Amino acid sequence: MSQNQTADVMSENFADLLAESFAEDTSIEGSVVKGIVVGVSDDHVTIDVGLKSEGRVPKKEFAAPGQDAEIQLGDTVEVYVERMEDRDGAAMLSREKARREEAWILLENAFEAQERVTGVIFGRVKGGFTVDLSGATAFLPGSQVDIRPIHDVGPLMGTPQPFQILKIDRRRGNIVVSRRAVLEESRAEARSELVSNLQEGQVLQGVVKNITDYGAFVDLGGVDGLLHVTDIAWKRINHPSEALQVGQTVDVQVIRFNSETQRISLGMKQLQSDPWSDAAEKFVIGAKLSGRVTNITDYGAFVELDEGVEGLVHVSEMSWTKKNVHPGKIVSTSQQIEVMVLDVDMVKRRISLGLKQCTANPWEDFETTHQVGTVIEGEIRNITEFGIFVGLTEDIDGLVHLSDISWESTGEAALEGFNKGDKVSAKILEIDMEKERISLGIKQLSDDPYAGEIDKYRKGSLVTCTITGVNENGLDVLVGENLTGFIRRADLSRERSEQRTERFAVDEKLDAIVTQFDKKTRGLTLSVKAREIEEEKSAMENFGSSDSGASLGDILGAALAKKEDSSD
Repeated sequence: MSQNQTADVMSENFADLLAESFAEDTSIEGSVVKGIVVGVSDDHVTIDVGLKSEGRVPKKEFAAPGQDAEIQLGDTVEVYVERMEDRDGAAMLSREKARREEAWILLENAFEAQERVTGVIFGRVKGGFTVDLSGATAFLPGSQVDIRPIHDVGPLMGTPQPFQILKIDRRRGNIVVSRRAVLEESRAEARSELVSNLQEGQVLQGVVKNITDYGAFVDLGGVDGLLHVTDIAWKRINHPSEALQVGQTVDVQVIRFNSETQRISLGMKQLQSDPWSDAAEKFVIGAKLSGRVTNITDYGAFVELDEGVEGLVHVSEMSWTKKNVHPGKIVSTSQQIEVMVLDVDMVKRRISLGLKQCTANPWEDFETTHQVGTVIEGEIRNITEFGIFVGLTEDIDGLVHLSDISWESTGEAALEGFNKGDKVSAKILEIDMEKERISLGIKQLSDDPYAGEIDKYRKGSLVTCTITGVNENGLDVLVGENLTGFIRRADLSRERSEQRTERFAVDEKLDAIVTQFDKKTRGLTLSVKAREIEEEKSAMENFGSSDSGASLGDILGAALAKKEDSSD
């Protein structure tokens, strides 16, 4: 072979080798290859995939969502070759894309076969959550998390669990999964087996799946039952979380089972002895016991007498004196108090308790130490439109009614000069133990200045009064020196034409008959009309009648003449 031929062969071989080399190198771009970890730092992992230079991959790409990366020197890993060399001569590799490519193939096959896939919920987005499916990120709608709405998804985060692929679009990179579909399928299988053998009264073991304000859902092995808060324990439980935790294994009894709706009601307290079985013997009427306040309402307070046994102290039985006070201002939650058993109803499981019965009745003490007519001194605690409340003891007030404040003043005028906090003396007028009321009087500390005058002006007596006021309805008059009175318009005269108030003037005197006397207001009601009728009757008796031939005018004229003669 000549020198030229040898050169041609070598040139051809080198060209083939170069072409082959380039073909091999370019064939792995855009594909997933295996490599060996040759270096691990805090941030990057160096991988040799057989190229001229190694590639660096961010360490976080080797970590599952929410977890640390677990990779060591010498590990064989699959990576995606983006470029054989960058401008620095290093290979551009991606572990995340390799996982994604691998995951997409597996997910598409699973979707076609309607198989479940394993994923981890790692994030929250608008409308749902993000799920890692071995490298591919899927969307989990909120409605597909569970069969029932879940308020707290925390226990499900970061835990591998099965999902059903509802939709997959590799071109757009969209994957929609459902956890609910898996649960429904599993529950359907387990439910059919369990429900077929389920009976009321049956004792089962389950796991607390979810806790709500009204109870807890217990997983019985594919079937959920509701454990209501009132069936957890005999004692009062305000919230199920006080006695249960998610994931806790519990023994429960089937209380009710509806075969049509397949709803299961469970109970825990039914597996314990009933504390009410001997309540009648333990809690005797009249007995004083110590208990703890468990709950306070507008109508009273519940007191725990024994574990699982509560009684109610009605607001009316809380205090002898505080009638319109909220129970929360008398007792507080968790407070230990002494109560008396008032009634026990075993049928309704109710115990009525009394708090005030364990203390002395201040009303009885007051009645024992004070008599009607006694003069006492106290501080004005309140002034109202109907009287003055005076403090007699620390807890008891007495009322001075508006009409018992003054002999002279009436209405709001009687309250003038009295202020809250003033010390006043008063006489005890009445002690009503049934109504728990004490009536006081201030004016009774002095004699009635009108007592003598009142006796003068009894009903039917003729008086001379002075007009003090003229209005459309009648006349205001003064009788004697102190007594006031009123003459209605209709009582001004027998004749309707004369029943006009404008005929009269202030300071004018006139005679009238007393028709009514108000003891409280000391006011007189008078009538001129009644006087005229009375005078007519008297004239008829003394001077004859119209039946004897005399006219009414003659009779009245004769009576008037006699009256004038007597006056002369």
